[in-house]
Amino acid sequence: MIDQLETTILNALQFIYEELGWLGVTLVMVIENATGLTPSEVVLGFAGWMLIEAHNLPFSTVFLGGLFAAIGSVIGASLMYWAARLGGRPVVQRAAKIFRIDTRHIQRVEGMAEKYGVGFIFFGRLLPGIRTLVAIPAGLTGLSYPVFAAATFIGSYIWCTIFIGAGYFLGHEWHILSGIVKQAAPYALATAVLAGTGFLIWQLWMKKKAVPVKIEMD
Repeated sequence: MIDQLETTILNALQFIYEELGWLGVTLVMVIENATGLTPSEVVLGFAGWMLIEAHNLPFSTVFLGGLFAAIGSVIGASLMYWAARLGGRPVVQRAAKIFRIDTRHIQRVEGMAEKYGVGFIFFGRLLPGIRTLVAIPAGLTGLSYPVFAAATFIGSYIWCTIFIGAGYFLGHEWHILSGIVKQAAPYALATAVLAGTGFLIWQLWMKKKAVPVKIEMD
């Protein structure tokens, strides 16, 4: 059952997609990643049904749609990244009040980013509730923008392609994606933490392995 908020979003999405097609998906993903106001599973699932399945287009179109959506994700996340990097914590706190984001949630994401580094930027793009916030610690810590953009694009492309594909396969039932995401979120978070821990251990092992051996000269 789609609630009132999603119904309102759907009406807006239908108009945007009818007028702009995949460019509309790019635009909506810019907004989603810059504000977190539009649930991406709704945006992407609806696109998979309305722009592909409803027009009887081949499944390969899903991968093209993922590209348009990922580009919008990078643009939106970049806006948040540069706002945090140039404006610092005061700007982040003001934005959190405007968009009603719990600052404790942001602090938890910052802690995870500090612990796992760039690996968290990639894996974070695959986590519901966190994916739109990972740009904030990246900007606050001054993470290299090319590295941030690359990790964001790869993670976003995977996320967007999966949900557009799900919308394609589910057809008229695409709206159940929202419930599936809410149920799977805790498991996805646990998996990401394990993967991040493994990545951290691997990095430490590689650094230890790369320690140069001193050779004494006669």
